[in-house]
Amino acid sequence: MKSNRNDQAKFGQLTKKSKILPSLPHTLAHSEQIKVAVVECAEELSGVNIALKPVLAEQEQPVEVEKALEKSEEVELKVLDVAEQLTVVNNALEEEILERERLEHQLILVKAQEQSARHAAFHDPLTGLPNRVLFNDRLEHGLEQAIRHGWNLAVMFVDLDEFKSINDLYGHDAGDTVLQTISQRLKETTRVDDTVSRHGGDEFLYLLMEINNSRDATLVAKKIIKAIQKPCNIGTHDLVIRASIGISIFPKNGISADDLIKSADKAMYQAKRLKSGYAIAK
Repeated sequence: MKSNRNDQAKFGQLTKKSKILPSLPHTLAHSEQIKVAVVECAEELSGVNIALKPVLAEQEQPVEVEKALEKSEEVELKVLDVAEQLTVVNNALEEEILERERLEHQLILVKAQEQSARHAAFHDPLTGLPNRVLFNDRLEHGLEQAIRHGWNLAVMFVDLDEFKSINDLYGHDAGDTVLQTISQRLKETTRVDDTVSRHGGDEFLYLLMEINNSRDATLVAKKIIKAIQKPCNIGTHDLVIRASIGISIFPKNGISADDLIKSADKAMYQAKRLKSGYAIAK
């Protein structure tokens, strides 16, 4: 983790620099062009010097001309030296580009790992639904909103009837498939501001935000029951799953998350006992 933090810090520094300086690949390309031009100048200068030497050697020349030739040869050496220095600079730029690419790749991996860990901490691994932790957090937030604005909200406790028999008859893989299918159907019945979560086993919790009265909750409960009862295809079998739903209303049935969940749980057992599909807490 320390290495990751160091890489992130380095990448942050590189990002700040990139806002001021041109991109490194662009700078490197420009530097390479300059290097090519410098080498060409050195070659041309060398060609001129080589051509002048035999001509000047044939007859005695003024001292100034000899000095000029010497100066030209010195300039040739300086130009070649500049070309070598540019090579060093370009090599350093290439290493900097590779380092930046490595850091960018590392940062992408770290972010992906953090996102994966964060998702795993708040979601059920089988169904992908929010887990208890995330549901309780959203319920607490919902209660704050409801108190502030004077809203009603509902908590529904959904339990699949006789789910154990599916595992016993068809195996746990079939049971997992059923849970995934039902979870997808529950997500499809969820409004934008609402939350459905897997509470555990074959139990689900549903948070209904900003409702007018219990009738709104019962309409959603009927919709959920209808969605769940659609046949689930398991191999060559079409299984019909039924559910029992308990409904608690804030603030009538409780003002805390625990009280609302307990009231909904109790109402669910009443619905299961009466085979009524759903029941509202009293």
